[in-house]
Amino acid sequence: MNRFDAIAAALPQYGLDGILLTGAPNRFYATGFPGDGESGVVLVTTKGNFFFTDSRYIEAAEAQVDNAAIGLVDREKGYIAWLNEALELSGARVIGFEEDSMTVADYRVYSERLNCGFKSAAALMRRLRQSKDEQEIGCMIRAQRIAEEAFRRLLPEIRPGVTERQLAAKLQYLAISAGAEKMSFDTIVASGPNGSMPHAVPTDRAVQEGDFITFDFGCVYQGYCSDMTRTVAVGQVTEEMEHVYGIVLEAQRAALAAARAGKTGREVDVAARDIIAAAGYGRYFGHSLGHSLGLEVHESPNATPANENPLPLHAVISVEPGIYLPGRFGVRIEDVVVLEENGCRNLMQLDKELLHL
Repeated sequence: MNRFDAIAAALPQYGLDGILLTGAPNRFYATGFPGDGESGVVLVTTKGNFFFTDSRYIEAAEAQVDNAAIGLVDREKGYIAWLNEALELSGARVIGFEEDSMTVADYRVYSERLNCGFKSAAALMRRLRQSKDEQEIGCMIRAQRIAEEAFRRLLPEIRPGVTERQLAAKLQYLAISAGAEKMSFDTIVASGPNGSMPHAVPTDRAVQEGDFITFDFGCVYQGYCSDMTRTVAVGQVTEEMEHVYGIVLEAQRAALAAARAGKTGREVDVAARDIIAAAGYGRYFGHSLGHSLGLEVHESPNATPANENPLPLHAVISVEPGIYLPGRFGVRIEDVVVLEENGCRNLMQLDKELLHL
């Protein structure tokens, strides 16, 4: 599935005749063709679409990319020559570029050697990607189910003596084995005092009786990300730990009840933040409530205290409040939801009550 037509329709609103897509996420969004940062460039114009790539990807591109002229980049005819030819064919005079992902070196080459005006246009792609269609949501649901199943299968492995690094490796193995293309980001497994660091890196620390362990991970299916966080208890934990867990769970449920299209990011964030602050832990919740995700695990818009803009219909955002007590323990609970007119659709099926292992 490609989205050339949607991109082309948006060009006049930004004063553009075309847009050059060099970053992997936007290139995938436009063409439906997977690949890394080296697998080609896309030019979308009001008069036609073009995809240029080298011999490593040309056969796959010709088989998978519809509604675009495809050109082989080689030593005789490089990207600049192909793009200038496409600009002449399409009559495009002003084209946009992704200023949030293009390197300065690439910008200099393109802006100096292409026969057109060059204008920043990352906002166009951000706006188009904010609201997900059902095909995109379906991929995200599948990614979520794979992640949940991997976590369920990991639970019997969680016991005193196993290390954070071992748990992270097994979780990733289980996700890939179940059909994930890769992980959405580096898996977080934080046990005991390491849990007070929201983005802790797995270490060789062995899990101990009485620990909280926070698992923050996700995987990719057909290009789309999942993201989830669960905090579990190993054996019996203290009353304070259970109390903190209960506060975070209450805050998360309040934010889920508040989440809907048309609410500002701040309004959704404050629904959770107020509960944590009222319980006396406000200064231990330092990050924002949530972020959007899709082709990337961090997209726009976000549920943050600074976002006074309404969240769009069918945006997909995380809802992940947390409390982190330095050097002691941390708790975070995260679901991912689709924003709808009268509420939100939770893509998660995994239970959130505190699990004692």
